[in-house]
Amino acid sequence: MFEIETKRLIIRDMTLGDENAFVSMSQDPKYQRFYDESDCNPDKYRELTHLFVDQISEIPRQSYQLAVESKVSATFIGIVCLRLESNNQASIGCAFSREVQGSGLSFEASKALLNFGFSELGVHRVYAETISKNLPAIRLCKSLGMRQEAHFKDHRFFKTKWWDTIVLAVLRSEWAQA
Repeated sequence: MFEIETKRLIIRDMTLGDENAFVSMSQDPKYQRFYDESDCNPDKYRELTHLFVDQISEIPRQSYQLAVESKVSATFIGIVCLRLESNNQASIGCAFSREVQGSGLSFEASKALLNFGFSELGVHRVYAETISKNLPAIRLCKSLGMRQEAHFKDHRFFKTKWWDTIVLAVLRSEWAQA
């Protein structure tokens, strides 16, 4: 089983035992504000849990959709993911339960996964894409040393309107210097 340990977290492969907590987290209205209604259906998160568990056995592994567990409570508190793409690039993302937001745990988990991607997988560039109104995600990316590369106007349509998206990225050489 894949696992990264940090000061406060255990970042590990998803299990079917994480399903209820993952579904519950996804139903929080604050979590759903930057997702299309169809992306918030509880059944979708049940399917995603099974997909993430299935992806563990891929050879070569292309997706690290990982559960984040608090060492203090020994409970599921969120997810962090690194998806390998062509040209030695990867995308990163995370989602955490409302109870732990603002505690620096998303930074801790994302930093650990970036370290893994750059040092163990040899990824050249990692990027994140988010809705431009998702200021906490943008702040997180910038605190990780990512810089804004693009701002796409009216790029995604959901919740009856068009939304701008932002792409932020960091290169392995920039990560090493930081």
